[in-house]
Amino acid sequence: MDYFFNPKGLAVVGATANPKKGGNIIIANLLKGYTGRIYPVNPRYDTIEGLTCYPSLRAVPDPVDLAVVFVGAEMVPQVIRDCAVRGIPGAMIESAGFAEIGAEGVALQQETARIAGEGGVRLWGPNCMGLVDVKNRRVFSTVTSSIWEQGMIPGKVALIVQSGMLAGAFLIDVMSHGVMGMGKACSIGNKMDVAECDLLEYLLADPDTGVIGLYLESIVDGPRFISLCKAANKPIVVLKGGKSDEGAAAAVSHTASMAGDGAVVSGAFRQAGVVEADDFYQMMDYCRVLEAFDDLPSGLGNRVAIMTYSGGAGIVSADFLVDSQLAMATLSRESLTRLEDVFPSWMAPGNPVDLWPGILLNGTHKAYNETLAVLMADPGVDAVFAHCFVGGFDLEPQLDIMAGLSHSARKPLFCWISGERNAVSRFQRQALDLKIPAFREVKRAVDCLGKLLAYHRRRHQPVDDRIQDIQIQTVPLDRLSGGPRVLDERASKSILKRAGIPVVEEIRVMSPAEADKAADRFGWPVVLKGVVPGAVHKTEAGLVVMNIHGRETLHREFEGMALRVGQRGGMLLQPQLPAGLELIVGLIRDPQFGPCVMCGLGGILTEALNDRAFAVAPLSHGDALALIGRLKSQQLLDGFRGATALDRDALADVLVRLGALGVAYPAVREVDINPFIVVEGRPVAVDAAVML
Repeated sequence: MDYFFNPKGLAVVGATANPKKGGNIIIANLLKGYTGRIYPVNPRYDTIEGLTCYPSLRAVPDPVDLAVVFVGAEMVPQVIRDCAVRGIPGAMIESAGFAEIGAEGVALQQETARIAGEGGVRLWGPNCMGLVDVKNRRVFSTVTSSIWEQGMIPGKVALIVQSGMLAGAFLIDVMSHGVMGMGKACSIGNKMDVAECDLLEYLLADPDTGVIGLYLESIVDGPRFISLCKAANKPIVVLKGGKSDEGAAAAVSHTASMAGDGAVVSGAFRQAGVVEADDFYQMMDYCRVLEAFDDLPSGLGNRVAIMTYSGGAGIVSADFLVDSQLAMATLSRESLTRLEDVFPSWMAPGNPVDLWPGILLNGTHKAYNETLAVLMADPGVDAVFAHCFVGGFDLEPQLDIMAGLSHSARKPLFCWISGERNAVSRFQRQALDLKIPAFREVKRAVDCLGKLLAYHRRRHQPVDDRIQDIQIQTVPLDRLSGGPRVLDERASKSILKRAGIPVVEEIRVMSPAEADKAADRFGWPVVLKGVVPGAVHKTEAGLVVMNIHGRETLHREFEGMALRVGQRGGMLLQPQLPAGLELIVGLIRDPQFGPCVMCGLGGILTEALNDRAFAVAPLSHGDALALIGRLKSQQLLDGFRGATALDRDALADVLVRLGALGVAYPAVREVDINPFIVVEGRPVAVDAAVML
């Protein structure tokens, strides 16, 4: 991949002397920073911008190892043939008119990919804006030259962006406002060949990159993406577009319907340690704060102290802290005693620390600096959120001194900045230079602080990522095949049992006498079920009768069930398990990530409660425990109001085994186990459906 980022020579196919055309903008950008050989290619010119222009790629001299292509889409296949003949290993296709325009473009894209594959040429794009490398001043792109005029601020944040115009807009916005530095911005477009995983792997090894942000509309190789993220030693922030799935309403199983709103994507990201963003600016903010504090020590928690010049702002900030799973720090007795030197005798300091009385007594600088020094030294404080005002009221703090206190203590300092426009802009630029995140919104500041502290806590937590070798008895799917279909409950639970997943005991009954015999074996009460091919939601279809306590009731319900089932199926008798927590566990085969396991609150209110989480298979035991830990109903799992707590290891074993089943048998499209009743702490499957 290195020739895309560090080519010795670069040919621009489609170069032009017209300054309004993209082929000229590429040349102009190269001349401003790239130090290698530049070869314009266009048979209509002898020179462009003082450079010798060549009639074709085949005529370009050495050294050349990258072609930037900006010609009509129909001309691109021949250009790639020329790359292969000339021995150019990489082409960055910035032309549009491929898969994004429909069937004709898809065919052209496939032909181009075939030619490249046969010729050993790697392709970046098409329909993209290429590469901008701020530190090395390499702009292989049609992005407007205003990025040079605004001043490219070097940083260690690298972007991988699927949208071309979005990549350009990001760069212009970030650089013109001066709130963060940039490293590399990679616009990858249609991902004909080079995709997010190729660039992610490269940037993870790149010494100039500290944080990687991605905007993606699709993920070409989900398992590889998860593997790279799990092994990454750098923060990865992802904004995923296109997570909604309106087709989920037609899904057969509970599991599939609950996966339709991006839950699989979010679960996969959580499992891999990815920080997920919900909008573009949030993604950029997460990247810049993770870059600013890349060496926080282990042991930092989520306890925050607030410094404010306004009591009202302190109250609002405290509210936002709670919403972001952060805690108000309790200041030590020593800290409170030291703060008494800063504040008048009539004021007892606390958290939030209202600086205004101290400012009136001792001035802004002493109030801010001495208070921050006390808070940074307090072992019960993990981070400080300071409110700053500039351009009036004589309230501007000494940000350089405050930054020094933060970095010396290795604890984050975040600032909320308000005030006169030009003064705020100056403060933000100073904060950028000092690696202190400054925000114009309290809520966004607190949100980013929460993500930073949570990321570093996860980073320092030991996780068992070993994938067990799960032994699954051979599943006779060949006898169950015959096209996509839903297996009945009995066949489904047979498969689960072979995978080592605990299922309720049951007996198939063909007559009231057989039902009596089964009930005598199980003991009362019992459950009678109708087994009908294709029936997943049996309760709604009247195929489940519970709380049967005697033979007379059993015989009556048997006759009624026989009428509902008819000739389509049969009946099962099961012991009725004691009432307990009901879970749902499932498996789906996601088009991006492959087999994915789901766990959530189950029963008849599954969709209404909508408390579920997903992870990509295969799962380690640690992955499975983390998946359980992401559910919102932790109090129920821990034994609410005297109930027996869930054996989390037992449930984790089920999730690991279900994932192993999905990996071993690609014919299994979905599995739905609902309810999964917790009996004396251990889950037992009482109903299940397997979709092939």
